[in-house]
Order: sequence, then structure tokens, then C-alpha cells
Amino acid sequence: MHPPHRSLETTCANPAVPDWLNRFSALRGLSEPVWKRTLQSARVATFPAGTVVFHDGAGCRDYLLVLTGTVRVQKTSEDGHEIVLYRVRAGESCVLTTSCLLAGERYPAQAVTESEVSAVLIPVGAFRDALAGAPGFREFVFEAYGRRIADLIRLVREVSFERIDARLARRLLEKAAGGMVVTATHQALAAELGTAREVVSRQLRAFAWRGWVRAGRGHIRLLDAEALGRLTRCAASPAVQGGEG
Repeated sequence: MHPPHRSLETTCANPAVPDWLNRFSALRGLSEPVWKRTLQSARVATFPAGTVVFHDGAGCRDYLLVLTGTVRVQKTSEDGHEIVLYRVRAGESCVLTTSCLLAGERYPAQAVTESEVSAVLIPVGAFRDALAGAPGFREFVFEAYGRRIADLIRLVREVSFERIDARLARRLLEKAAGGMVVTATHQALAAELGTAREVVSRQLRAFAWRGWVRAGRGHIRLLDAEALGRLTRCAASPAVQGGEG
């Protein structure tokens, strides 16, 4: 389980000149009166690392645009298993926030800051007005929404149909980012993959037995990245079936 999260603490401001627009090129040229009113109602907030931005079941009051830092969006099952749905990084919006604002629904997951985060918050009323009256903003919102939905569909496909060994190998290579050490606990990797910690630990032992990795406390050293890459490519072949789920 993750350590206890810090409570939500923000510092907000209404800047006279919205410098944050420079981070969103698609929004800089908008000139509709409704968009100008939206800018006046927007505020910039800072969330310390470990802050719960929204809870599963909470109502949605603002449209979120991340300026700096990273927000992790995750779902926890009744038996305590977690899965990371996606991350919202600088220059991105949150698809669950968009969905809840459009449908008037409550959040179906939780979001936690992984680092200090600076974000723009647009109140729900201003968001809906801008969506109706500023075509450029509407295009921005739905384009981002479409990209994130495609990412979630890929996640569903991976969890449902791909082998856990190949998924773990791919995630290790992604997290190593060309290096040889992944800093992550077994529990954190399990949350990334939507499986149990025991499954990840068992699979890492299998990798270690093959000489592909060496696991330490809070980190995994990659000894044979090429073998891990071959596993991911092999598992992607339609001819390969089965595996541990």
C-alpha cells in the first residue's frame, strides 16, 4: 500500500496576466468574450507532493490543467489491489475530470500528486460556458479527451489479453529509460500493472533465475535488457498464447 497521503493544501492566485497560457499553444490565440471571462475565473493552485487531488466518489468542481509536476490517477479494488490508470503531466488535462464535468458524475477513481504540482483550475460553470462558446477551447478539450481514451483502451487490452511476464518486462524497460536500474518497489510495479504484489515478486524471481535482472530493496537492476526486449516482442506475436495472469 502507498504511505498515507498528505491532506489537500493549495495556494491559489488570480494572476492579472495568465502566463500559464504559454504552456498551451492551442489556447493562446482564443479571443471570444466567453473565453476572456473564463480566464478571469481561472486560478492557479499548488499541491504538495502526496496530495489527494480528488477522491473516488467525490464531486467534480473544476477543470484541471497541469502546469508542472505529475498527478497519478489510480483505482483501488475492494480487496485492496491498485491499478494506475494514467498520469497527468505538464501541459495535459485529466480525462476523468473532463468526463465527470460533461456527465455530471462523481469521480470513479483517485488522483494523487507524485511531486509538487502547479495546475490551473477552471470552475465548472466557466468550463461549460467556454465549451459552448469558444470553439478552439472545445477542440482542445475533446482532442485531449480522445487521446486519453485511446490510452485507457490500450491499458484494458494489456490487462485483459497480454501476458504478465511480457507486461512486466516492458514496464521495466520503460522505467529504466535506457539505463540499467529501475527504482520501484514490487508493490508499486504491481499497481502499475494492475496485479498483485505476489505475482510481480514471483515473476521477478523467474527473471532473476534466468539472469535477466537482480532485485534489491526498492530497486531492480537490469542484467539483460535485450532478453527482456525479446520477451515483449515475442509475446506481441499472435502465435504466442498463455502465460501467467
